[in-house]
Amino acid sequence: MIRGEENYTCCSCMGHGSVDGAEADGFFDILEERRRSSDLSHAFRTFNPQPFCGATPISAAALNRMVLESQYLSYIIQEIMVECDEPREALLEEASVLLDEMSQNLQLGFIRLLGFALSKVFKSVFSSIHVNEDGLTRLQQAIQEYPVILMPNHRSYVDFLVLSYIMFTYDLSIPVIAAGIPLMGMKLIGEIFRRSGAFFIRRAIGSDKLYWAVLSEYVRTIVRTGYAPLEFYVEGLRSRTLKSLTPKLGMMHMVLEPFFKGEVFDISLVPISISYERVLEESLLAHELLGVPKPKETTGALLKARTVLKEDYGCMHVCFGNPVSVRDLVKGNINRRQYNLVARDLPMKPSKETQEFVSGLAHMIIRLQERNVVLSAWNLMAVVLLQNLQGIDLDLLTHKTLWLRRLALRFGAHLMWPSKDNVSDSEVMSSSVSLHHSVVCCERGRVYLMEEEGPGPVTQEEGVFRRAAAVLMCASYRNQAVHVFTRPAMVAVAMITAARNRTDDVFHHFKFLLELFSNEFVLIPGQAVQDFEEGCSLLQQSGVIGRSDEEIYVRDNGQEIIIFLRAILQPFIESYQVIVVIYTVVQAVLHLHWRSYECLSSDLQKNVLSALLRMAAVTKTTV
Repeated sequence: MIRGEENYTCCSCMGHGSVDGAEADGFFDILEERRRSSDLSHAFRTFNPQPFCGATPISAAALNRMVLESQYLSYIIQEIMVECDEPREALLEEASVLLDEMSQNLQLGFIRLLGFALSKVFKSVFSSIHVNEDGLTRLQQAIQEYPVILMPNHRSYVDFLVLSYIMFTYDLSIPVIAAGIPLMGMKLIGEIFRRSGAFFIRRAIGSDKLYWAVLSEYVRTIVRTGYAPLEFYVEGLRSRTLKSLTPKLGMMHMVLEPFFKGEVFDISLVPISISYERVLEESLLAHELLGVPKPKETTGALLKARTVLKEDYGCMHVCFGNPVSVRDLVKGNINRRQYNLVARDLPMKPSKETQEFVSGLAHMIIRLQERNVVLSAWNLMAVVLLQNLQGIDLDLLTHKTLWLRRLALRFGAHLMWPSKDNVSDSEVMSSSVSLHHSVVCCERGRVYLMEEEGPGPVTQEEGVFRRAAAVLMCASYRNQAVHVFTRPAMVAVAMITAARNRTDDVFHHFKFLLELFSNEFVLIPGQAVQDFEEGCSLLQQSGVIGRSDEEIYVRDNGQEIIIFLRAILQPFIESYQVIVVIYTVVQAVLHLHWRSYECLSSDLQKNVLSALLRMAAVTKTTV
C-alpha cells in the first residue's frame, strides 16, 4: 500500500447534471469552435507552449546522441561484449539502428498537418469532445514545474490522437508517445505519427539486453531533460473489454528512475480518463475476444476502414486529473539512500520495496482514471440489458435505468445526462438506442440485442458465435461502468455466501472474491480492508445494509439493491464456473455455456486461468 494515497482522490471535474453546451459542469466542447471557424486557421495559428522551466531546448537528433553517448549504455555494451564476445563497434552500430527504429522526430509542421486533418475527422464522427478546462490549467502549471508523465486509459486507437489534438488546441507542449511498433509499419501514416511525437516499442522484447538498454535510456533521457511530456498507457495494451486492465510496470519503472536516482527533483503523473459514448472499434473488439484474428495495422486497412467516418459516435469526454507528485508519495514508502550507493549512470535492480511502491502507484493511477470516467445513459442501459437477454420493454428499461442512475450517483459516479428542461428521459433512452443501432434494436416498444446477419442458413455454432458477439459488444459498454459497483457488489455476494452475518465471516469471503477477480478488476494490492470498508460504506450510506460491532445485515428496503449488485457479478461468476468445468469435465460444456456467453471471451478465459494458477487450484505443465 502507498501511504498518503488519500491525498490524490478524484478531481471534481464535473457534477451530475447536463454536460451539453459550453462549459457545463466544467467541461467545454472543443469541437464547437471548430464548427464555427476555419480549420486551416486553427492549424496554422501561432503555437507558443510554455515548456518545463528546467529544460534546455534540444533537437530529436541531439536527444538520440545523448542516449548513444550515455555512460549507462556504454556499461551495458561492455557487459554484452564480455558475455557474447562481440566487438564494441558492432554493438554500437546495432544500438544506433535500434534507436533510429524507435525514436520520435517531433516536428511542428506535422503537428499542424495532423491538427488540420483531425479537425475534419473529429467533426465528422463525434457530436462533441468535452474537456475539463480546470484540469488543463493544472496540467499547464505542472508542465512548467517538473517533468510530466501523461497516463491515459486506453480504449481506442483514437486515444493518443485526441490527446495530442487537445494539447495543440490549448497551446500545451506536444507529448512524445510510446506506441506499438505495428503502427510504424504503416506506409506514410507511420512516418506522420513519428513526426507527430510517437516513438515505437517492440511488443516482444524478451531477453534482448541491448534493446532494453536503449529503450530505458531513451525514456529516462526524455524525462531527465524535460524534453517533452511523455505519454504512455500504464495498462500496456488497448482494453478489448473496455474494462481497466492490470497495469504493466516496465515503462513505469523507466519513467520513475530519474527521480529515484535524484536526477530530477520531482515528477508529475497525470491520470487521464477518456470516455466514449460509442467506441469506433466496438465490433472489432468483440470479434477479437471470440478468437477472430486482429486485422494487421496497415495503411490499406486504414483506408478500407474509412466507412467509419459516415457513422455517428456520439460524445467523448476527456478528463485531466490532478497531477500526482511522486516526491510526495515516496515519503515514508521508499528509502532513497540505497540509490546513493551506486553511480547514477550504472544499472541498478530495483529493490522489493521499490517494486511494491511502483506496483501500488500504477494501480492507484488506474483507480484515479476510473474515478474520473464519465458514464452515459447507454452504459447504464447496457447493465440492465445484460440482465434481460431475452429483451425488455422500453418503458421498463427506462424505469430500471433511472433507478440505476440514482444508485450510481450515490456511489460517486460521474454521469452525462441532459437536463430535463431540454430533453425528457424517454428521449434520452430512444436517442441512446438509435446511436447504438449496431448493438440493439427497438421493435414494437421492446428492446433486443442485435445479432449479425449473414448469408445462407445458420449452423448452431454460427448462431452461438453471433449471439456471443452481440452480448460481448453490449458487455463492453457495461464494463465501462462496472468499477462503480465492483466493491459493493463483492460485499453483497460475500454476504450471501458467508454462513453467518458476522463481519469477519463476510470479510473472509470478500477477500476470496478479491483474490479470485484480481485479474478481472483493478484492485490495489494489500488494500483488502480498505476495499471492504469502501464497499460497506457505500451500501451503508445508501441505506442498504446496517452494521453493528460484529455483524452486517441487509435492511428491509435494501433487498432490491443487493439482488441487483449480485446480478452485476453473476456473469463473471458463471463464466469462471463454466471455464473451470471446461478444463475439468469437457463433456459438460455444451450443457453450460449457453447460460453465459461471456465465458467465450478469450480475455476472461486468460483471467480465470491466471487466478487458478495464482491460487494453486491448477498447475501449468509443458507438453
